[in-house]
Amino acid sequence: MASDPVQAGASEGRRRRTVHLLWLRAVDGLGALGTIMIALLMAMICSDVFARNITGGSLPLVSELGALTLVMIVYLQLGTTVRNNRLARTEFFLALMENRSPRTAAFFSGLWELAGAAVCGAIAWSTYGILLKDIEHREFIGVTVVMTMQTWPFRVLILVGVAVAAIQFVVLAVRSFLKASGAGEHRP
Repeated sequence: MASDPVQAGASEGRRRRTVHLLWLRAVDGLGALGTIMIALLMAMICSDVFARNITGGSLPLVSELGALTLVMIVYLQLGTTVRNNRLARTEFFLALMENRSPRTAAFFSGLWELAGAAVCGAIAWSTYGILLKDIEHREFIGVTVVMTMQTWPFRVLILVGVAVAAIQFVVLAVRSFLKASGAGEHRP
């Protein structure tokens, strides 16, 4: 009977590590998808330049598809950017505070991350509304007779990317607040 709490604790720890690794892979997978989309965007632009030089005209859908792809790339890579602490922010203030009071610095960092979660959550909510409208009205890009493409697949990926970024901000905020309270000192 005495080993049951120990086994339960070990099982819970394995479960948490598994969820953590799955989360990391999902976030990094979206970032990798964004990188692939960068290569596709470059290929589209190069093809369009080549077509303009050869035929004197642009390829259909390149400007509209390029614009949606660019936005999609930003949001697909946002979660990885947040997780790796690569967002632009003023570190000078936090660095000074970190030397004097690490817990206070962690608290302010947590506030920053909560603000990021709120902004990304608002963007996700807005994107969800746009996605529903695109599906309901069957929105598309392009020229009707030449070539068209529905916009909802792009909106889904944008929504997933910004939602993952919002969740990643929350994860970091929780970690920062645990550190600020002193509870996170024993965690790796």
